[in-house]
Amino acid sequence: MTSLTHDTTPTVAPSRLGAGLGFALVSATTFGLSGALARGLLDSGWSAPAAVTARIAIAALVLVVPGALALRGRWHLLSRNGGLVAAYGVAAVAGAQLCYFYAVSYLQVGVALLIEYTAPVAVVVWLWLRHGHRPHRLTVVGAAIAAVGLVLVLDVVSGADLNLVGVAWGLGAMVGAATYFVISADEDNGLPGISLAAGGLVVGGTVLGVAGLLGVLPMRVSSERVSYQGFDVDWWVPVLALGLVTAAIAYVTGIEAGRRLGSRLASFVALTEVLMALVFAWLLLGELPRPIQLAGGLLVLAGVVVVKLGEGSSSPVVEPVPGPVSERPAA
Repeated sequence: MTSLTHDTTPTVAPSRLGAGLGFALVSATTFGLSGALARGLLDSGWSAPAAVTARIAIAALVLVVPGALALRGRWHLLSRNGGLVAAYGVAAVAGAQLCYFYAVSYLQVGVALLIEYTAPVAVVVWLWLRHGHRPHRLTVVGAAIAAVGLVLVLDVVSGADLNLVGVAWGLGAMVGAATYFVISADEDNGLPGISLAAGGLVVGGTVLGVAGLLGVLPMRVSSERVSYQGFDVDWWVPVLALGLVTAAIAYVTGIEAGRRLGSRLASFVALTEVLMALVFAWLLLGELPRPIQLAGGLLVLAGVVVVKLGEGSSSPVVEPVPGPVSERPAA
């Protein structure tokens, strides 16, 4: 069995590549909608943990039956990959969403997502440290460009107030997103993509629910109408949209994209989520980052592009990994 995510330059059939790109774009668009929808709920009185828990619970209810059916009685796959599913649920589902929703309660949606989407650079660093895949020089240059862009996104050079709490939550979301890309691309575990998504959502929702019941996380909800730019809706409209569109559809299509494209290429295409998030934040919230932050965002995206070019120039060696998949670190 080979090491997961040694997928820098995969040989992909045109049909598989096209399907993978299609899944990746759907996933990026649906994920991109989540920040603007969540911001409306948070402004109406919902707490970030309550909004995330509702989102995950709805998606889990939608996917648990098809996820079980996709296993076709191969329940041993769940027990064999219990650690992987748990890591996916805690870090890639609950952790990433909770950190991102907290980040958008302190920062603009676009700024929070630009911080989160330094994740592709984190994926490269993880592959270097975990698998000994030394980055190409272009990769280092790209990471430096992205770092400069992040400084501009945070707007520290103009003397603007910097909400360090929001930045910290954004960086937490970045770690969760990087975990999502790495685990989603692993085809060696044998789990169907929809089963992995369903299992992760069940784990993530359970963890958040228990934390809420124990009082560790504040679970505030509100029946007030939710206001967006130019219109109001009942509270259940964004809640359902968060669960069905930005979670159920987004996670399944994201996993299918990762398995067709590999973690690096999938995380690269997923950068379109930043653009979609900016569009949705503008349409629903009337919110756009400042010019210097937009310039920084372009540098972040350019830096990640250079990182991808550098990784495409590498030729990693695929080494066998002993032991069952469940014994390997998930992310």
